[in-house]
Amino acid sequence: MVSFFRKFFKTKSQRDVKSLLPSLTKIKEAYEIIKDLSNDELRAKTAEFRETIWEYISVEETHIASLKARLDVKYDMDVAEKESIYKELDELEKLSYEKTQDILNKILPEAFAVMKETGRRFKENEKIEVTANDFDRELAATRAHVEVKGDKAYYNNSWVAGGNTITWDMVHYDVQLIGGIVLHEGKIAEMATGEGKTLVATLPVYLNALPGKGVHIITVNDYLARRDSEWMGVLYEFHGLRVDCIDKHESNSPARRSAYQADITYGTNNEFGFDYLRDNMARGVEDLVQRQHNYSIVDEVDSVLIDDARTPLIISGPTSMGDKQEFETFKSEVQKLYNAQRQLVTKMLAEAKTLLEGTTPGQENEKKGGELLLRCHHGLPKNKALIKFLSEPGMKALMQKTENFYMQEQSKHMHIIDDELFFVIEEKNNSV
Repeated sequence: MVSFFRKFFKTKSQRDVKSLLPSLTKIKEAYEIIKDLSNDELRAKTAEFRETIWEYISVEETHIASLKARLDVKYDMDVAEKESIYKELDELEKLSYEKTQDILNKILPEAFAVMKETGRRFKENEKIEVTANDFDRELAATRAHVEVKGDKAYYNNSWVAGGNTITWDMVHYDVQLIGGIVLHEGKIAEMATGEGKTLVATLPVYLNALPGKGVHIITVNDYLARRDSEWMGVLYEFHGLRVDCIDKHESNSPARRSAYQADITYGTNNEFGFDYLRDNMARGVEDLVQRQHNYSIVDEVDSVLIDDARTPLIISGPTSMGDKQEFETFKSEVQKLYNAQRQLVTKMLAEAKTLLEGTTPGQENEKKGGELLLRCHHGLPKNKALIKFLSEPGMKALMQKTENFYMQEQSKHMHIIDDELFFVIEEKNNSV
């Protein structure tokens, strides 16, 4: 009966996708024009978009800036006057935001077409030649894939991301363009494995970074934050947008503050959350690291907000004696479990030592030994014998290399490491 009705009445998901098809058509029409632009003309579109946005919101933004300057200069302002200015600021910022969304929706087809064409050119060309600007020269000093020769800059289509060299081989297809529209509208986009969720995000991220008010991309772990900032960041940097990752910098440091000033900022939900808490406890404006929130995308939203949901700061009163009673009840069983894990880790560590003696990089024994070391570390990271062995040359690097491999694709294959253990200790999350 249900299937009978579905033939005549589409599901909400199908209706939503159908409503986006006119926007998809506009993107394709814009792409037919964009694809014929030279590399320099393609890059110039970003400046053109930014100028269009500024012209549309300049009156409100100029007024906002003048009111804030007035508040900074006039310290002895009357309370009533100050409240009036803050009320006017709130109204102006709301109007500016609404107008920004309006103009972004208008330039969306062209902006998405620009990113699609950028992806295609990186896929089909080993090097992309453009006229060098100051930002290219700045990148060339720290990025191996960017070269400047005279008045020309060259972007290679291979670079290091997450410790591995990758060659760009992706182009945005229709399903990804539709996903990009959904994310821009602030909705949840559910996509199957292999449909390119990471690539989809480049579309709304680029579009929402154009006003210069910041975009946050929130990931489930620091490896993905670092990797994606390096992997997708090249597309944004090609268009003059600054990209950074807060997990690369110490908390409450000038570098962390600078990362938040970038056009696009990657980081984990924990780091974004704790920075927000610190800012709310800051004594002065100069102690803040985050700026006003503008637009964010949460990667693996089900994992971040449901599976791994945590309350980062809990203020509680005295606890009852119930926990102590439970501790005594389960103490002996936990001790047995711990002893079994310790024996297992000792055995695996001895096996790893045997495998890694006299091995050379690339051998099968090295791979198996690295897996055993990672398994031992997940089982008992504070084991003294393990810590001592990891201090030997190359051992910790081998374990980290193995961990990076198994953390790919949202740790899809990490169960291969953990399944043989009685329990897994996550030091970072302080959980077992």
